[in-house]
Amino acid sequence: MKTLYLDCFAGISGDMAIGALLDLGLRLEDLTEALAKLDLEGYELSLDRITHGGINAVRFKVAVTTAQKSLRSLSSIQQLIETSSLSHPIKQKATAIFQRLGEAQAKIHGLEMQSVQLQDVGAIDAIVGIVGMCVGLEAIGIEQIVASPLHVGSGMAVGEDGAYPIPGPVTTEILRGVPIYAKDIEGEFVTPTGAAMIATLAKDFVKLPLMRVEKVGYGAGARVYEKFPNVLRAVLGEVDESDQTPDTITVIEANLDDLNPQVFGHLMELALTAGALDIFYTPVQMKKNRPGVLLTMLCAPEKREPLVALIFRETTTLGVRYREERREILRREFVTIETDYGPITIKIARNQMGQIMNASPEFEDCQAAALRHQVAIRQVQLAAMQAYART
Repeated sequence: MKTLYLDCFAGISGDMAIGALLDLGLRLEDLTEALAKLDLEGYELSLDRITHGGINAVRFKVAVTTAQKSLRSLSSIQQLIETSSLSHPIKQKATAIFQRLGEAQAKIHGLEMQSVQLQDVGAIDAIVGIVGMCVGLEAIGIEQIVASPLHVGSGMAVGEDGAYPIPGPVTTEILRGVPIYAKDIEGEFVTPTGAAMIATLAKDFVKLPLMRVEKVGYGAGARVYEKFPNVLRAVLGEVDESDQTPDTITVIEANLDDLNPQVFGHLMELALTAGALDIFYTPVQMKKNRPGVLLTMLCAPEKREPLVALIFRETTTLGVRYREERREILRREFVTIETDYGPITIKIARNQMGQIMNASPEFEDCQAAALRHQVAIRQVQLAAMQAYART
């Protein structure tokens, strides 16, 4: 799968993101032509190459030429996007990003969504940045985005309403659920626009995944920091889809002390069919000195809601707990080898460097072969590993 990995060691903004895409091969002419499909005037685009901390990067600029001081509502911006002749995927992504940005603005400022407005200068910059990002992803053919945890910066900044802490309140609200960190370097590294883009578009926030790198691009930020490259690194490459196990999982738990034991097996089958990665039961001693069972279920974050609904439907619990956890996993792949007992599937686990860390025959294949040939399972397993060693 064609993947864009955004390394946000210096944060992210709309200008930095588009600069990185331009460095990867997006043409400014194509970007300008696509943005012309919006009924939007009063801006000019330009780029140049600059060096930050010894790294040559593309500096993308949006010069707002309008002298108006009018306001644009969130709904009018979304309407502007919807009525354009841009492709449906671009419209869908851009509208979702603005929705996330608007929801955060509304919550922080105590407004209703329909009351959220942006100053025309800021609105034009945000529209160009957000729509331009979506245009670039489509033009380059990027299928998914993965990002590093975000370096948000630290200190204080001054805005129209006075001083505020970094990361800003709107940015912090947008990044709920996203891993962020700060170092001793002061500055605002993640803008609300950059936060909304990456929080909406990124599939996950992890260290660099195993991928075949095709190109690397750098988008430059406006500020210059001593001995700190203010750039966004974009790594474009192919990610092997042989293992779709997520690095971030949701852990769901519930204590049960009055459930018919016959239901446990039934629930396990339903949960695994519904997408749970694992489910297990642990004996516990509960309040009032009652023996009970701790139900633990692992799943991808997007599977949490239907699995929680399943637990409520099939068990007697009145509440569940859930949390997100990080984990290190080995990439898995499967090969089929021929043995004297027929074909056996071997599961191979590799580390991030591609080195084989473990290989084992699939138990179900060995069990079926052992039953067919009336031999011990361990005999089939040994034959399978010997055949694999010869490959």
